[in-house]
Amino acid sequence: MRKASACAAEETNRAARRAGRISEETMNEAKPHWLYRVIRRLVRRFSPKYRIVGSENLPAEPCVIVGNHCQMYGPIAAELYTPGRHAVWCAGEMMHREEVAAYAYRDFWSGKPKAVRWFYRLLSRLIGPLAELIFTNAHTVAVYHDARVIAAFRESIDLLEAGSRIVIFPEHYEEHNRIVHDFQDRFVDLARYYYKKTGRELDFVPMYLAPRLGTMFYGRPVRFDANAPIREERRRICGALMDAITEIAVAQPEHTVIPYPNIPKRQYPKNRAPEDRRDETTES
Repeated sequence: MRKASACAAEETNRAARRAGRISEETMNEAKPHWLYRVIRRLVRRFSPKYRIVGSENLPAEPCVIVGNHCQMYGPIAAELYTPGRHAVWCAGEMMHREEVAAYAYRDFWSGKPKAVRWFYRLLSRLIGPLAELIFTNAHTVAVYHDARVIAAFRESIDLLEAGSRIVIFPEHYEEHNRIVHDFQDRFVDLARYYYKKTGRELDFVPMYLAPRLGTMFYGRPVRFDANAPIREERRRICGALMDAITEIAVAQPEHTVIPYPNIPKRQYPKNRAPEDRRDETTES
């Protein structure tokens, strides 16, 4: 009982700290765990480095950045390289060690060859404490696909009001095109709740992450229309963002796209279809 109360208090304190609702002195006392700080430095040193293109497209006011997931690359790059104050939407299951194993195996490794699945089942059980440490110390918002999602909206609105940007990777397993998978659309409701509370319409900024190019691209914002029906806005905004991300990707030099699902590397697509590459060669 005491342990549960302590965990709940720590989670509340972390959310309050991010939203700027506690004093600077308390923030200084509540530094991230020392092991997390070590891991963060190591990851920054050895993971891909990113240059930012299109930062002028980031509004001065708070906004929501929406990007392609790129497996583990997206959340890592967002945590380390997103300009300014920010928080990344992450699966709530990765923040509680007792939930990590089932979620990690199902979402990351269930498509692995049968001969090696035993290893990934074991790995998914071993990473629980480490996942909890990382995801509860990083700039994250816990998101669940059930009634608990309302807590994510509330925390996100508090963060936006405090001047932070929110980063969301809404892809799921249905393929949209060679660049992105279809977006789960309920994240758009964040703009509706934000408008109800603040009277301000929220911008959604498309982001294309290209680890093989070492570049994070930002496109022109898509603004929420508070006067339009929310179902139409979900469809319009998701479509506009997926189109923008695709256009950014196709406009870049030929490179391998890191897809959302954890598939064999030989199946990774290129940013341009073979026929497009042939046409370009013919024209030149």
